[in-house]
Amino acid sequence: MAIAVTNPATGEVIETFEPHDEAEVERRIAAAQSAFVALRDTTFAERAGWMRKAAELLEADVDEMARTITIEMGRPLAQSRAEVLKCARGCRFYADNAEDFLATEELADPSSVKASAAGTRWAPLGVVLAVMPWNYPLWQVMRFAAPALMAGNTGLLKHASNVPRSALYLDTLFERAGFPVGSFHTLLIPASGVERVLRDSRVVAATLTGSEPAGRSLASIAGSEVKHVVLELGGSDPFVVMPTADLDAAASVAVTARNQNNGQSCIAAKRFIVHTDVYDDFVGRFVQKTAALRVGDPLEDGTDVGPVATESGRDELAELVGDAIERGAQVLTGGSVPDRPGWFYPPTVLAGITRDMRLFQEEAFGPVATVYRVDSREEAVEIANATTFGLSSSLWSSDDDEIDWFIDRLEA
Repeated sequence: MAIAVTNPATGEVIETFEPHDEAEVERRIAAAQSAFVALRDTTFAERAGWMRKAAELLEADVDEMARTITIEMGRPLAQSRAEVLKCARGCRFYADNAEDFLATEELADPSSVKASAAGTRWAPLGVVLAVMPWNYPLWQVMRFAAPALMAGNTGLLKHASNVPRSALYLDTLFERAGFPVGSFHTLLIPASGVERVLRDSRVVAATLTGSEPAGRSLASIAGSEVKHVVLELGGSDPFVVMPTADLDAAASVAVTARNQNNGQSCIAAKRFIVHTDVYDDFVGRFVQKTAALRVGDPLEDGTDVGPVATESGRDELAELVGDAIERGAQVLTGGSVPDRPGWFYPPTVLAGITRDMRLFQEEAFGPVATVYRVDSREEAVEIANATTFGLSSSLWSSDDDEIDWFIDRLEA
């Protein structure tokens, strides 16, 4: 089946790509293995030079790639530009610091382990498979690729199927920058093709950013092959507001945190837990600022929130919100699918969330916020920790003792 680029702002298919067949997948795995043999013998200085060149290429391509990202997954153009430039900074960071991070560590007293010399020397693993999501189609890959390549590994990318243009840009970026041919390649394959690649003996490790089910599947396969695996899965981060908080600052950050990238970030505030003493004041500001966001064409200047990246994602949001409303949640703003082309969903704030609602436990991957009124810091922590998620958390307070109390108890 062809891999399609569909503009989420219109629902129109713009371009299609044929997936790689078995012969092409084999060629790319073999190239990655051959490149590893060459790359592991290069110096940090050589790799740093190539990585800095990759940063220069990203900066030169910023306008083209920002537009590509926006057309493929719907993020406002200014935010897409920021992603490309962040990737360039990431390349330079690892070019500047990888050698120090991976410096040989000598044991001060080797006789303590009955040796004449002892220490730790870091070595590259080999070919690493990366399974990456569409929500930051360059950055999610770059934060893996830059350190992996600087360490002397090579990479194979299985990107999300709705961002093939971004995937193919990354396919050539590092080779253009000077890395050995085959050091980093994209595999245009369906999700069903990942297992075969991961079980290949030349692939020694894998990393995935994505959903919990996808992470379980990858970890199970990697475990059965006794291969290294790194996972970053979903999130539903708590944002706790206590009475001593700067409410206007908290509300402004809350709106950005929940709605940047059209609300589609794993590590982002999604559940807003507010002490009753400041609940009405904070929620009033939060709702007012959320309702003022401009929803529209992500290619137009001034758009704050674009469409959800996929039709299925938009429908899942609508189902989560619908379930909550049916069970008694109150809609403070937004809350319904607009009658317009594309996969838009309005910035939404819901109150009155109870534990029987799907939104209490499930991640809302889009511009939907839930607010909770609590009477104490103990109740705030209990709700914050009541989900299976734990990527990050945020606390708003100016009481140092209270801050320390939360730091010790928030499970994130």
